[in-house]
Formats: sequence, structure tokens, C-alpha cells
Amino acid sequence: MSAEPRRPTTTEVPASRLANETAPLIATAFEEHQARFAAITRRARVRFEARDWHAAVDDAVERLELYAEIVRHVEDELRRRLGPAVGDRDVWTGMKALYSGLVAQREDREIAETFFNSLTRRIFATAGVDPNIEFIHSDREGPQGRPLDLLRPYPVTSTAEVLERAVRDAWPDAAFADLRADARRAAERIDGHLDRPPDALEVVEAPFFRRKGAYLVGRLRVGAVSVPLALALLNDGGGIAIDAVLLGENDLSILFSFTRSHFHVDVGSPADLVAFLKQLMPRKPVAELYISIGFHKHGKTELYRDLLRYLGSSDEAFDLAPGTPGMVMVVFAMPGYDVAFKVIRDEFPPAKVITRQGVMRKYRLVFRHDRAGRLVEAQEFEHLRFPRSRFTPALLDELERGCARHVAVGTEDVVIHHAYVERRVVPLDVFIAGATSHERAAAVVDLGRSIKDLAATNIFPGDLLPKNFGLTRHGRIVCYDYDELSLLTDLSFREFPPSSAEDEVADEPWFGATPHDVFPEEFPNFVALPPDLREVFEARHRDLYDVGYWRRIQRRVAGGEIVDIFPYEPSQRLG
Repeated sequence: MSAEPRRPTTTEVPASRLANETAPLIATAFEEHQARFAAITRRARVRFEARDWHAAVDDAVERLELYAEIVRHVEDELRRRLGPAVGDRDVWTGMKALYSGLVAQREDREIAETFFNSLTRRIFATAGVDPNIEFIHSDREGPQGRPLDLLRPYPVTSTAEVLERAVRDAWPDAAFADLRADARRAAERIDGHLDRPPDALEVVEAPFFRRKGAYLVGRLRVGAVSVPLALALLNDGGGIAIDAVLLGENDLSILFSFTRSHFHVDVGSPADLVAFLKQLMPRKPVAELYISIGFHKHGKTELYRDLLRYLGSSDEAFDLAPGTPGMVMVVFAMPGYDVAFKVIRDEFPPAKVITRQGVMRKYRLVFRHDRAGRLVEAQEFEHLRFPRSRFTPALLDELERGCARHVAVGTEDVVIHHAYVERRVVPLDVFIAGATSHERAAAVVDLGRSIKDLAATNIFPGDLLPKNFGLTRHGRIVCYDYDELSLLTDLSFREFPPSSAEDEVADEPWFGATPHDVFPEEFPNFVALPPDLREVFEARHRDLYDVGYWRRIQRRVAGGEIVDIFPYEPSQRLG
């Protein structure tokens, strides 16, 4: 009886054959991701119409976690199938070429290329980039699609009539509270803003959904001028209603802010939608626009590409960022580039009762949580390689002294093995030092609003010092320091127990406290504002010192209430 032929091991199979067998596996996994992503996204309309806000929040988290879930699964399958050859660069070079052909005709090709890159980064942990096994410059780099295909055009004879028609077309079968009256009020707001009546309206066919709100996004044509427009809609149980009119680039930029959670919008081509949004908000980075519609991994890719372009077109050096140095992070940036890099220090002072893994958990919490327009979204990068010449001596010294375990400073290059990259804001303490009295007062008032908005979404920033907050270019106060951030429902807000004269001068506290105990009476000391600004702050936000305020918010959050936090000012509401 003849012996069964021996099957060749993966190390004996030609690289081309292995590539042929595995490239379709990655393409199929990407198709699965996109199908599931779209299915979750489409549920947003159902949630809004049914006012199922808790399900909408759950969907947002599910969609955020989907990418990592599928990448992990396909990575495991590749390792199983390829065995030792999983680290063979010839195999991956072939896989990249074959995969490129498999996704060439997709309308989301740029997203598909980033998906492939995610796998190569997990397999190889390359310092810098390797163009042989990664898509460094996509064939569809940047938004170059057909944005007009996404738009529904309307000629305007009456502003009120065209607004009513556009909303009805978006919800043909929905019940409205009083759409005709809403459209009339919205038209009055628009006509009062413009020099003359608009000639045409163009809106993205699919509404944008986030949290409890829905938005029709488009533009008004007024002669040769284009005016960005968004109609904010709510569903309070009495029917869908227009709640606010947002006009102009600044209003839409705040709506699509890097401090807010991602939209759910059911479109075919992400590049086409980003191309249109870029027309409405030309100062908004392409990376942020991709992130805003849920493609956060490709947004990270676009951010990296933009960074490479900037490094190639300038001779600026990275330097320590302005502001008070952090005890947990080393923060650096380039003067002309609107992005900051944050590297966790190797050691923390005793005052910081947290570990490196604890800090990373805080950033993951922020990624998954509703950010309420008050938390800066950070992109996590590994193994970034830069020329040593692009770092100032002071920054190199700080990185070598404070971050040597995760930063390799060589004679030619610097490799940052782990960093968070986020949009720069002006630290509040720096702003206060150079602002006018009016600007300072407005900033501290918004600081209190920021703390309250975070509380309404179950977030307590922990450290209330001004150095942990900053201003966006629109003057909004946001939090960007997360090492002491906690869920509000994990804390116990307490009053100081009564004390005697002896207790007050004793070396030890006269009461017990745990790390989860918070004493709002102490907040005046921790906010640490100059006397004139403390007076302004307390005139509007003295309730933050009251334990009862925090307990009421806790009860609302614990009871499942999803509090309205609008991405627009009360003055922009129609009611």
C-alpha cells in the first residue's frame, strides 16, 4: 500500500500561491465590515423615529467596536493559515498587489486600503512605514469623488415651502409636530440672515443622526455665493420638529467638531460625502471629516498622510507644547501645525495614583463615550518614525528623561512607540494670561458649562485646574486631560462632616475618605481662578459647589435619562 503524499508546509509553498489564497480572505473580511457597519448605521433612522435613545447609544458603541473585532478575527485566521509565513514580506507584497485589484472598483476603496494597512501594522509593528506592504499613497488619495450625486436639489420660489418639502422628502412617512409652522420660522431665520432670498437649496439625501438629534445638511445658493446650512430636528414624542437653523461654516464646523461623537449617515461613497462636506467647511481637515461620519481608522490614515505632507513642505521642528508641563504626559507639537502629540511618561509623581494601563483605559473610555462637544478625540499611533533633526534639543532631553521606555532616540531617527495625536487647543491658563477681560469672563463661564455638559453625559473630569482645559478656535472650552477622568456614577459626592476646633488643626483628617469620594465644597480651591474670574464663575456656576447638584445629576444618569446636549446655542433654537 503506497504512502499518502506529504503535503507541503507553508514555508515550502511559493509566496505567490500563499498571496493568492489569503488576499481574498482580507477582501471578504472587509466586505463583512462594511455590510455590518452599514446595517448599524441604517438603524439610526429607526431609532430616531421610534425615540429609542438607549438603543441608539448602544448602536454607537457597537459600531465603534466593530472594526477592531473584525480585524482581530481576520488576523487570527491569517496567522492560522499562514503559520510561519505570516511574517514573510514577500507574501504580503503579493497580497497587497492582489488585494488592490480586488478592491479597485469599490466606491469605498480608500477605506479598504486602510483596512489592509491595519492588518500589516498588527502583524509587523513596523517603525515608520513600508510602501511594499502598506498603502501609503492611495490611488484615491483625498476626496475626489462625485459629491453632486449625493445631493437632492431644489429650486427656491419660497424659502418656507422648499424647507418643508426637503424635510418631508427626508421623512416621507413620518409624523410631524407642525412642519409648516416650523418651516416658516426657519425660513424667517434664513431670510433674515441672507442679503436676498436664496435661488436654490441642495441637501444631502441621507439625514445625519447623532444621539437624540437628526440633521439635514446642505447649502443654499444665493447668486454666486454658497451658504452652508443644517436643519436640526428633534423627535420629542409629539412628532418630528425643526429645532434649530445652523448657517455658515462656523456653525457647521461646531456641529462636526472633533469634540463630538460620530454621525450615523447612510451614504454610498464616503469620499463623495467628505468631498461635499469639505466644500462646506474648507478649514476642516479631511481626517476629521472621515472621523465625523464614523470612519475613524481611515481618518487616522488621512491624518498621518497630512502630517507627512507637512513635514515634507516645511522645516519646522517638534518642540514642547505651550502650557504647564503635564505630570503624566509629555506633549509636543510644531508651531505651524494644528496637531499635538502626547506620550505617556515612564514614571508618575506620587500625587498621581494611576498606572500607564490606567491612563490608556481612560483614553479608551473617551473613545467609546459620548463626548458632548467637550472632550477632544485622540487617535492612537504606534511606532512613528521621524528624523532626529526635526526635534528641538529641549524636547529630545524631555523624551529621553521621561519616556525612554517608549521612545527610542537614535543618532538619525526618533521612534515614538506609542502616542496619542489630537487637535491642538489653547490651554485655558495660557489663554487667561493674555486675553481681554471680556474674553476671560466668557471663557470661565463656558468652563462651568463644559463641566455641566460632561456631568450630563456621566463624566467627571476629576482635575478642574484650568491647565487641563482648553479653547477651540470657536472659543468653546473642552477637556483634554483624562488621567483623572471618571464616570460620574462611580463616584460618591459627599459633604464634609462636622468638625471641632481640635479637628481643624489635627495632623490627620477627622473623617475617612476613599479615592471615589468627591467633596464639591473643595472645588473653589481646585478651580484655581484669579479672584475676579472666580467671582464671574461663581455668579453663574456656584451650584457646582453643592453636593445636591451632583447627586441630582447622578440620579438622572443612573435612572437612564439621556440628557439633551445641543451642538448649538439656545439663541439658534426656533422655540
